[in-house]
Order: sequence, then structure tokens, then C-alpha cells
Amino acid sequence: MDFKNKIVIVTGGAQGIGRCIAEEFGKRGATVCVIDKQQGDHFVGDLADKQVLEQFAKDVIEKHGHVDYLINNALPLMKGINECSYEEFQYALSVGVTAPFYLTKLFAPHFAKGAAIVNISSSRDRMSQPQTESYTAAKGGIAALTHALAVSLAGKVRVNSISPGWIDTSYTIYEGSDAIQQPAGRVGNPLDIANMVLFLCSDKAGFITGENICIDGGMTRQMIYHGDNGWTLNQTDNE
Repeated sequence: MDFKNKIVIVTGGAQGIGRCIAEEFGKRGATVCVIDKQQGDHFVGDLADKQVLEQFAKDVIEKHGHVDYLINNALPLMKGINECSYEEFQYALSVGVTAPFYLTKLFAPHFAKGAAIVNISSSRDRMSQPQTESYTAAKGGIAALTHALAVSLAGKVRVNSISPGWIDTSYTIYEGSDAIQQPAGRVGNPLDIANMVLFLCSDKAGFITGENICIDGGMTRQMIYHGDNGWTLNQTDNE
């Protein structure tokens, strides 16, 4: 896949999955514009701040004139109902849902022909651990936002989302139960997500829009009962 002369925006692109996505686009000739609150050689700012989003969009358009691909990747805050305050919950939604919506709105007049948006959701959009409400709500929100935008931008921009499962950003190789709980037999890494992002932005995915693709090694498809795959119920887990 050749992305020479393409303008790509990656939110939360300074580390982890976002950094991998940015690097993979760069290897294929794209010009990548990263926004992240972490300090570095990119646009530094908080995605929860409306003025930051407006300034970032203005800078991109002034420098490049158009946008080919928008990758909404930035991580929202993860806190549960016991500890998450009203303000923290609102912040998570601002980063995880409002920012992708507003950036899409700001760039809408500037998307080039064949443009695509890829939103990074999570397998938590369909399952949860305890005390993860702010993150899970944001990831569920961006998954729903995806198909809404796909319909509104029909004929102009393709919009899809990816729901990663367990992705180890340090590329650690896991064995035993950590690995076999995924039917694929391993824990994922950022390239598993980046490769799909590039595919969804390419012409090869020209007939795909409004979709959410779960990349979790099959974990959310595997039913596990007491005694399955070496897993046993410890009654104290429910206490």
C-alpha cells in the first residue's frame, strides 16, 4: 500500500498503538500530523480542549490544504463508578467521543477524494471488566459514532472503526494461559492494529464503510465455562 503524498492525522500518536500507526504510514510515504498531550516533536495539546482542536485543524489546513485520512486513536481516561467523578467522566467522553466528532466536523470541508476515517474503539464496546465505566462508555460511543458518520458522510468519506482486544504495546511474548485465552494463541501487538488501519484507508477497502472490526485474536468469540481451558471458578472472586 502506497500512501505517498497523503496527509494523515493521528490523534494520540506519540506512543503505543498511535505511534505505530503513524510510523507505518510514514514508511509508506505519507505526511503524518500527530496531536498528543505528551511532549514531543508534534502538535502538543489536550484533545478535550475545543480551542486546541480548532488550532490544530487550522495548522494542518494552512500547511497542507487538505486531509486524506483521520485516525482517531487517543485514549480516554479509565475509571470506574466507585471513583470516577462527574468531571472525569465528562473528560473521558470529551477525549474519546467529542474530539473525534469535532475534528471530523472541522476537517469535513477539507477531506480529499477517497478520504477515510478510522476510529479506534475497543473490544470493551461489547464487554467489560468492573470499574471501567468512563473508558467503556467512550469506546462504545465512538463505535456508534462511526456508523452515524458513515451515513452522514456517504459518498465523501468512508468511516470505519477498529475494536482492539489485548494489545501489548511493548511487544511482550506471552505464553500459557495469557496466550491461549485468545483462540489465535497469542496476545496482540500494535502492528495488528496498524495493518488494519492502513488497509481500511487503502483503495482495497473501497467498499467498506460503517463497519466495526474487532481485532482480539478471537477472545470475544470464545465462551469459557468452569473447567474450560484450565480455568476454574474461585468462589472468592465474587466476594
